[in-house]
Amino acid sequence: MKDVKVKIQQGEVKRYKEGFPLITRDALVNPEVLAEEGQLLEVTDEWGQFIGNGYYGEQNKGVGWIVTRQAADKINQQLIDRLVLKAVGIRQAYYEDTAMDAFRVFNGEGDGFGGVIIDYYKQYYVIHFYSEGAYRFKEQFVDSLLRNTDVIGIYEKKRFAKEGQYVEDDDFVTGEEAPSPLIVNENNVNIAVYLNDGAMVGFFHDQREVRKSILEKYAKGRTVLNTFSYTGVFSVFAAVGGSLKTTSVDAANRSKEKTAEQFAMNQLDHQDHDIIVDDAFQFLKRTQRRDRTFGLVILDPPSFARTKKTTFSAKKDYAKLLVDAIHVTEDNGIIVAALNHAGVAPQRFRKTVGEAFQNAGVPFRVLESFGLPGDFKTDEAFKEGKYLKVLVLQRKDS
Repeated sequence: MKDVKVKIQQGEVKRYKEGFPLITRDALVNPEVLAEEGQLLEVTDEWGQFIGNGYYGEQNKGVGWIVTRQAADKINQQLIDRLVLKAVGIRQAYYEDTAMDAFRVFNGEGDGFGGVIIDYYKQYYVIHFYSEGAYRFKEQFVDSLLRNTDVIGIYEKKRFAKEGQYVEDDDFVTGEEAPSPLIVNENNVNIAVYLNDGAMVGFFHDQREVRKSILEKYAKGRTVLNTFSYTGVFSVFAAVGGSLKTTSVDAANRSKEKTAEQFAMNQLDHQDHDIIVDDAFQFLKRTQRRDRTFGLVILDPPSFARTKKTTFSAKKDYAKLLVDAIHVTEDNGIIVAALNHAGVAPQRFRKTVGEAFQNAGVPFRVLESFGLPGDFKTDEAFKEGKYLKVLVLQRKDS
């Protein structure tokens, strides 16, 4: 496939020369030259001065990524090997950590190749491709993992169907197939993951440090409400950490059996806990009307959700959701408030939290804050990569 030259509008050149990696259609003088995803791109300013080499791949963020700033570098097996080896080396401490065997190995633009993410689960690797263009480099990434890591088996997740949705398919690529479930360990808690069962495997690496704090600091002796609970992993960490009882609420029907399974993986009886299939937004409102409260409330909503009765946008509606959570938190209780949205800066999130407590008429203090863990390497020139904000909050009723 012939390389294509794309030109950045002069008003946008400064940020690209400062390292911004995402190629957006609006930034291009000549977007019409983009014809086939996977095309290699030479990116220049309007006068032909070199900025970087990249590739064309349509995703919700833009139309491609700059991969190298060196004119002599070509996007080929040698370059991908170099990026993968560097990423693996940076995470050597994670490989050697006996308290975990699941983490992120390659974090897209943070490791030099936007549109491709690689996760590690006990010597099995899952490669996420976020555009058809990124998928054109599948064989190079697979080959690099086979030659340069401890890989047993490789899976893929194609995330470039309509509006960036997952492409339903058999995700096994090569090597040995993983057990189903595969049991991974994090801080001596077992987590069941399924590498070939749809878009999600069963838990998210990015909340690792938050789970550890719940386990070690906040769960003991408290009743716990875990909203938007997915497979209930937060609830299991709370239970292992000594909570009195957990209540997990999620709208997905299969969340019930998945959460029960996670408890069983840790020799805990799920019947000692409440696992509820319900709209978390409505559950909070009903719980408030019943004057029921919890010692620890975990609030980790999706950035956007639509249920039968609720349409939720984290950017616009988080404060209202947090007010509902405050009202079901007991005096001096704890709220773990998480926001997964690149479009909300940490300062804006703190302001939103303050407004929510003010509207609820409740004083509070911030006990801890979290962003992405160290394995989620980010690019300082691409602030959008730092999407996760978590605040541990305490009501100050006395």
